[in-house]
Amino acid sequence: MKNLNIVPFVSVEQMMKIVLHIGVERLLQDMAGYIEADFLRWESFDKTPRVAAHSKEGVIELMPTSDGEYYGFKYVNGHPQNTRSGRQTVTAFGVLADVATGYPVLLSEMTILTALRTAATSAMAAKYLAPEGASTMAIIGNGAQSEFQALAFKAICGIKNLRLYDIDPVATDKCATNLARYGFNITNCPSAEAAVEGADIITTATADKQYATILSDNMVGAGVHINAVGGDCPGKTELHRDILLRADIFVEYPEQTRIEGEIQQLSPDHPVTELWQVIAGHSRGRTGPRQITLFDSVGFAIEDFSALRYMHDQLAPGNHTALDMLADPDTPKDLFGMLLRAAG
Repeated sequence: MKNLNIVPFVSVEQMMKIVLHIGVERLLQDMAGYIEADFLRWESFDKTPRVAAHSKEGVIELMPTSDGEYYGFKYVNGHPQNTRSGRQTVTAFGVLADVATGYPVLLSEMTILTALRTAATSAMAAKYLAPEGASTMAIIGNGAQSEFQALAFKAICGIKNLRLYDIDPVATDKCATNLARYGFNITNCPSAEAAVEGADIITTATADKQYATILSDNMVGAGVHINAVGGDCPGKTELHRDILLRADIFVEYPEQTRIEGEIQQLSPDHPVTELWQVIAGHSRGRTGPRQITLFDSVGFAIEDFSALRYMHDQLAPGNHTALDMLADPDTPKDLFGMLLRAAG
């Protein structure tokens, strides 16, 4: 009989081994496939904006969803000042559970996994929204997410040329060094304005929790696709409002994005298109060469569900730990007896 108290756990070390065994680019492609498949059945999921506890230092959030067969949630924080004390801005863990029994089937680190699923989602969206033949991407904000974004766009969209900028040149040097082995043509740029010159796709991935203008209106020409990753909570934006008024805007879940995304700058009835509708063929994505498209990405629970579902399918002997996490008495009604027997 299966030991019902055991839950598979993927640690940070085990996650790194899984990623490196599969290969980062292949894994990003595979994970994007899982996310796309779940977006195609979007209407089968329970959906709610994430439950957030905000403070002046940052935010702690729970992101739950269910498709009726499995239930998943992620615990995640966002604390931009953490880097000053040697901590990550974002850390996370997640659980996938069987709806029929309520028993967890996976507990996983999700700091690395969130970076992977965020990048996979960005590149999946760009398949439908970026200009045809796009080969050059600017990345403004070269922190922890930047390399994942670059590799996802290479693997899924064919990006070959990177133009990098960060207010911290050490971060840009770090990003360029980490990506040197992957075959990109990389240019370290002296300003955000210089970075976007000639770019088909502009990714913004900054961390500060504030209203900011990373892209001003005059920096965005016709025909580009903007992948706005950094604006992901109330009071935090990266794009000038005038860019939003010129762009066709695509979002994950409007009820969440209007609170947290770039469109918090706009009226509550400003038109947006849900990305799942484009993927399912119900709405149009890119319609012409001069169109400005904006993926106002804040991250949504279904993407985390997809990432956990993917990791659950990768479980194999040796790449996870069996956690003695759930009480399993001899008879279900005798939990106290289990305690007494342990005492001898």
